[in-house]
Amino acid sequence: MTRQTPPKIELGLQGSCERIVTPELTLAHFNPNWPAVFSTPAMIGMMEYASSDATRLALPEGAVQVGVRIEVDHLKAIPIGVTVLAVSRLVEINGRRLIFEAQASSGGVVIGSGRIFHAIVDHARFVATASGKPEPR
Repeated sequence: MTRQTPPKIELGLQGSCERIVTPELTLAHFNPNWPAVFSTPAMIGMMEYASSDATRLALPEGAVQVGVRIEVDHLKAIPIGVTVLAVSRLVEINGRRLIFEAQASSGGVVIGSGRIFHAIVDHARFVATASGKPEPR
């Protein structure tokens, strides 16, 4: 049995995330006085997921990537019940820093686009730091 070599982190890797807009993904979920349209945080979350999806199989063992910066424009309102597709492509690698170009669309219409910045970190160390516990050695 031949063991398959994991892919390398390299430019052009792509990921995606598809969701149907539910009430929980709208502005009205946070405040019933706001419109029931797809929220910017939900769109960004999908772009973040798509970016992670692009490189997750190529990460070193014990590593995870986390978001560190976003530059995104939300261009069009989308109602409950429609499908949104977020796609992301790795366009720059700078050591542990990864930069992705991301786009969200619905029915072939671009509803958002921008850049997602991630850093590759040691999973155990990150979780320990985030929980306020001493870092594992």
